[in-house]
Formats: sequence, structure tokens, C-alpha cells
Amino acid sequence: MGEVFAGRYELVDPIGRGGVGAVWRSWDHRRRRYVAAKVLQQVDAHALLRFVREQAMRIDHPHVLAPASWAADDDKVLFTMGLVHGGSLSHLIGDYGPLPPRYVGVLLDQLLAGLSAVHAEGVVHRDIKPANILLEATGTGTPHVRLSDFGIAMRKGEARLTETNYVVGTPGYFAPEQLLGAEPDFPADLYAVGLVALYLLSGRKPDAQAIVERYQATGTPSAPQGVPEPLWQVIAALLQPDPHARFRTATGARKALAAAVELLPEPAPGEEPVEIFDQIGPLPEGFGPQGPLAAAQTAPAVPRPVPVPLPTPVPVPTPVPAPQPVAALRPEGAGQPGAAAPAPAAAPAQEPVQEPAPAPPPAAEPLPEPSLARPDAAPQPPGPPAPPGRRPQGRHAAPLPAHEPITHTRTRADGPEAGARPLPLPLPQHAARTAPAAAPAPAHPDPHAARSPAAGADTASARLPARAGRGGPPARIVIPMLVLAVICFAVGLLALAAS
Repeated sequence: MGEVFAGRYELVDPIGRGGVGAVWRSWDHRRRRYVAAKVLQQVDAHALLRFVREQAMRIDHPHVLAPASWAADDDKVLFTMGLVHGGSLSHLIGDYGPLPPRYVGVLLDQLLAGLSAVHAEGVVHRDIKPANILLEATGTGTPHVRLSDFGIAMRKGEARLTETNYVVGTPGYFAPEQLLGAEPDFPADLYAVGLVALYLLSGRKPDAQAIVERYQATGTPSAPQGVPEPLWQVIAALLQPDPHARFRTATGARKALAAAVELLPEPAPGEEPVEIFDQIGPLPEGFGPQGPLAAAQTAPAVPRPVPVPLPTPVPVPTPVPAPQPVAALRPEGAGQPGAAAPAPAAAPAQEPVQEPAPAPPPAAEPLPEPSLARPDAAPQPPGPPAPPGRRPQGRHAAPLPAHEPITHTRTRADGPEAGARPLPLPLPQHAARTAPAAAPAPAHPDPHAARSPAAGADTASARLPARAGRGGPPARIVIPMLVLAVICFAVGLLALAAS
């Protein structure tokens, strides 16, 4: 197990060393991945200020490897960045020596693209060299360059931390104006790119002082051995001792490089491909691709949920509705004038009930004489039962079919067609004023009964007989009472006249 820094970064093994610190492969416990951590060794004011400057660089570009985060623990500080496995250009030259011109053109194009993004942020790198140009482990595919190490980079216009007559950087990759103490500027970085190009094409570190002397003696020198002329024209412009004679921007140099690469010859058929290997090596004991093995083994296992079988649904029987009576009861007051007929109730869906066929209507009967019985007389006993085949009448009788006419007939004895034409009889006034009451079914239907308005095709209603009106006193009682009243009236008049 390695040292855990600030409770988050666990140092695994060292993978590089710089002027102000060492680079470690570290495990980030928060993001669960391996990162490169640069740990500061010198703890002084200048080193801390440079460290703060470097970790403040936030340049997002595919060909730039800038710091991502930082942490401090007591008297130690570090910042992290992405972990690049392919090593640097120094490792590549150590494996293959001089590289093919077209391959060098691809590397220089990506380097100038990343440098253009750095200059766009107003930052001068000041330490461009093969060891600070990293490569992804792409194998024999297209290389991928990452410009790194912003330890001595600074923004234009910031205060310099270097003392007078001192130059910060790597010897052999200084621009001539840097040796003279000029302010850092973008052309100084482009001069270092030209020196890196010669290093890739020749396979050895160029002599910067000799190059400056050749320019001063003869002007632009001829192309060195093994460097194509189109490519040399671009490199020669980058290596001009006078910064005003160089390319002013990395974008301009990149455009000139693209035009020169188009003029280069195609690679030979049997040329060996360049392969970029993994230069970091395997993880040490106790670490795996998913982090420290001890932490993975001691981590509590998350139990898997046990599937619970779902209960088998039990079919529920559908309740059968109880059969409803077929006969409909006539509500009270349905026969009264002005009473609203009740709305027919919807019959439930069930099998129809077979009813006996209706009997033919009986023959017309003569109208009964009005009864002169006394009001306090006892009710007459019911008549004989209805003849067979006749439908019973009354409140609890079965409904009549819709097609049976409900009329009363009157016979005319003196007419040639007596009993031939049925005439509907109007309802008497005394019957309209009398409320119907529940009574047993009479033997003969009341001729004065009116047809129920609720009778129809959908819901049959029963006919209730109209209650007979109360008759007046008989003549044998009325006449003596009238005579007695006249006598009393006359006696009264005589008495008044005598007084």
C-alpha cells in the first residue's frame, strides 16, 4: 500500500522526475481512476509561487496536458493531471532513432496545434523540449501528442520570478533573445519547436550555438543531411536568430508546415512502421486496474436482491344479479290529473319471462246507475269473481300488454249499429277530485276509470278502478225536509209581521 495524500490520492510508483518535483502514478479514490501526480519537493517561496502558477493553468485542448486538480497535506503539495502511457519524444527517439519525414510532419502539426491553444490564453511555455512532449500509447496507429510541464510558464505581462542575469529553462533549447535577457514572448517557443524538429529528423540533440553561428556567417544554411528541402524551409524559418524574421504565430507556422508535407515523397513500401509502446509498465503488487486490491477485497460485498415469486392470481367469480320482477307497480297518484308520469325504469339484462297471452276484451256492458246510497252505509260486498280468461284488475295486477286498448264502450239500443262504435268516456269530476286508495279488485271494471298515462310499450302499468263518488240523500228524506224548512220560514215571517 502506498502513501495516501490528503485522504484522496494514493501514491503508487514514481514515473518521472523534474526540476522541482517528482511525478507519481497515483490512485484517485474519489474519481476511481489512475492519475499522474506531481509532488513538490522544494518548499520555498519561489517554488511555491511557480507551483501556484502551474496548477492555475486550465487549458482544455486535446494536445495539451494541463493540471486538473491540486491538494495540500501539511508541508507537501501536489497537483494532478491525466496519465499518459506512451512516454515522451525522447523515448521514441531512443527506440527508433531518426524518424521518417512524414511522421515528423504529423508530430510537428499536433505540437503547433497545442502551442497555438497555449498562446491563445496569453501563456508563454518557455520550456519546450522533447522530454515535455508526451505521447499516448497508440501502437502503430496515428500518434497523439500532448504538450505538458508548465512549471516555468508565465503569462505575458506578469512579474518575472527570475533574478537578473539568470535564465530559466533547458540548455540547448533557448532562443538567442532569451540568452540576452529579453522578455519571454511567443517567438521564443517557436524557436524551440524548430530545434525539436531537427532532433526528430536527426535523432540527436542539435547544437543551438552552432546553428546561430551558421546563420550569422552565411545567412540561412542549406538543409542538413536527411532533411527534405520542403520541410527544411519551414524549420529554417523557425530557427531564425532574429525573432522578427520568424513566424509570428504558431498558426502561421502550422499552415506553412501543411503545405510542405504535401510536397514530401510517399513512404517506401517496405518501411518499418513506428510503434508507440506503453512506457510506464505494469502496476506494482497490491494494485490492479480497478485500484488497490486490499481495498477491493475488504470492501463489503453488496448482497444481490433475491427475486420473490409473485403470487398466482385467483379468478374471482362474477356475481350474478338476482332476477327482477316483471310486473311493474303503478305509483300512487299516477291516475290523478296533472300528476307527472314516472320515468320508466331500465330493466336489468336478463332472460325475458314468458307471460300468458292476453285474453280478448269482454263485451260492452250497460252503464250502471249512479248510486244513491247513504254515505254512512256499509260497503257493498264484492261481486262475483272474474270469469276465466279475464285478466285480473287492481293495484297488484300484472301489466297489460302495450297493444291492448283501454277504452269503455256505450251501447245504443235504438240505433241500427248498437254497440258497434266504442266511445271513450270522460272521467267524472268527482272522481278526479278523489284520491285513489288501495282496494281489492272489483268484479267488473269501472267504466269511469281513465287510462293510465304511464301505459306504453316499454313498461306496462296496471289499471286501478276509480273510487265511486258520494251520492245525495234519497227523495223520501229530501222532500219532507224541504217542506219543514218552508213552514219554518213562513212562521218566522208571520212572527216578524206581528211584532
